Amino acid sequence: MPESDPMDSAPFSEMTRALLAVRDQRDRTAFAALFDHFGPRLKAMLIKGGLRDGSAEDVVQDVMLSVWHKAAQFDPHRAEASAWIYRIARNRQIDLIRRRPPPAPELLAEPEGREPDGAQILALEQEARLLRAALSRLSPEQTRALEMAYMQDLSHSEISETSGVPLGTIKSRIRLGLERLRGELKDLEE
Repeated sequence: MPESDPMDSAPFSEMTRALLAVRDQRDRTAFAALFDHFGPRLKAMLIKGGLRDGSAEDVVQDVMLSVWHKAAQFDPHRAEASAWIYRIARNRQIDLIRRRPPPAPELLAEPEGREPDGAQILALEQEARLLRAALSRLSPEQTRALEMAYMQDLSHSEISETSGVPLGTIKSRIRLGLERLRGELKDLEE
């Protein structure tokens, strides 16, 4: 029994057939058709996703180069060509965003000649005293989790690793501790 051509066995889209031609015959004309079709669409998607400094074009070039090199990995029975190519683009975009340093926080300049007055200082001291008292009424575990999260600026995962307590437990302690603090300090909001 002769082996059937995979392009005849299923109704594939035009772009999927082009990608199969690139995969099976390294067809440059089919690749050009893919590039002409997906290039502008990928660029628009990347720009909409926040790549505005010319990096969208670079990512499109990188994605299409990956399509050429990784075409052998494409399986038309698992995904259409468009889904496969857009997934590569999305992953490249995420990688690029992760490599960028986070934006530096803006420094707020305090107006000159504005020293806090006695009433402000007294109010802050009273609020701090009330917060310390409310924290002392929490369980030691909740207090420790809140201190690690908000005073040591650790993520929930880092707190879990440091303390050896499961992540879900850490999240619960922080959530319940914050709810209790909100209840006890609701008078400060006014």
